[in-house]
Amino acid sequence: MRSARGFTLMELLVVMSLIVVLTSIGLMAYRTSVQRGREAVLKEDLFRMRDAIDQFYVDKGKYPVDLSELVGSGYLRSVPADPMTNSVDSWQMIPAEPDPNNPSADIGVYNVKSGSDKLAIDGSSYSDW
Repeated sequence: MRSARGFTLMELLVVMSLIVVLTSIGLMAYRTSVQRGREAVLKEDLFRMRDAIDQFYVDKGKYPVDLSELVGSGYLRSVPADPMTNSVDSWQMIPAEPDPNNPSADIGVYNVKSGSDKLAIDGSSYSDW
């Protein structure tokens, strides 16, 4: 009869491999959830900035020259950092079409997009959102 003093090498290898598999699954789920969170923040920031641009246009009859004008006029508290680049200065500002009724007017910011060149979880580019 054999006495039970400890675990065999095979039992330890099976347990260790299960721990590695479960840890890798948990790590991938964590990374995906962090990425989804950043994407949600990006969508919300883009929505808020575009809404502020639209409100500025309705109130003033022109588009803001840059995003800091939205902050200076009180439409935004501050320009949010792009969650994909972690920078306030990386936003891509899409200029408005020139006004045919007032060609001397400044061309303002019509739209804003992310400055990241990375791809989202769904395969689209963040700069296309």
